Amino acid sequence: MNLQQLKIVIEAERNNFNLTQVARAMFTSQSGISKAIKELEEELGFEIFSRRGKRLKGLTEPGKSVFEYAYRILENVHNIKEVKEQFSSKDAGQLILATTHTQARYALPELIMSFRNSHPNVQFVLHQASPPEISSMLDSGEADLAIATESLQKDPRFTTFPFYHWYHGIIVPTNHPLTKKNNFNLKNVSKYPIVTYHEGFTGRSKIDSTFANNKIELKVVLEALDADVIKAYVAINLGVGIIASMAYDNELDTNLVLLDGSEIFPQNTTVLALRKNRVLKGFTAKFASLCLKNMSVDKIQKATLSEKFKN
Repeated sequence: MNLQQLKIVIEAERNNFNLTQVARAMFTSQSGISKAIKELEEELGFEIFSRRGKRLKGLTEPGKSVFEYAYRILENVHNIKEVKEQFSSKDAGQLILATTHTQARYALPELIMSFRNSHPNVQFVLHQASPPEISSMLDSGEADLAIATESLQKDPRFTTFPFYHWYHGIIVPTNHPLTKKNNFNLKNVSKYPIVTYHEGFTGRSKIDSTFANNKIELKVVLEALDADVIKAYVAINLGVGIIASMAYDNELDTNLVLLDGSEIFPQNTTVLALRKNRVLKGFTAKFASLCLKNMSVDKIQKATLSEKFKN
């Protein structure tokens, strides 16, 4: 039994038991993957995977136990490597952050600049992705930490911390009728086509639920992944925009008006997430501390290693 075989078990589950995808993820051949699985099953004396013909269909009951143990072993191998990293180069290295466009564009620039001023030997890598992709990257170890509004908070694989709170706002061209209404409300907004975020991005679920709870039809004419695109289409009068308020820039968006949506839409919370039971690089914990208003590095490290920690 070796670590490579255990990695194959993990990757098989992660890739829906598709050996072609497993081979691609591990940069090897499908025949090599099949051989390693066969050798491991022969050594253990039972089948790890259930099959239909030559195709894997899932984990057998003993296979589920193997998966759990393999996962813990590989997590501890990762943690041992991170301990080495902490003590060999405490303030130098690569910090990989998975986030959405909105966070990368509007929430993180000043924080990253501030951190770089005190840690010039840390290189940031920003992966802008969808919430499910962000979760996958954090889970697999491709990202050191993640910041997003959707998908992270209720995921049992992660320890999450409130990063900041915000509200959606409504953007319209200057001189739009909504800017003149004394009784500004959801019903008035609903009279116009809506331009907003794609499902699963930047609090879109709360926009949908707000309309549904008020029994008002949401007429979306265009969905986009980021606020810059939404603003561009609102500017040409395609519809009324609903965006994260912090994405409006008073100096740059002079052709648009932001209407306060805090009385219409519920509060959103963007969270910073870390993989549970994973030792953090020293500078990763320090950056998380900066984001979390100087929460102690020790508290952050302990939180990721404790199932009992509560936000």
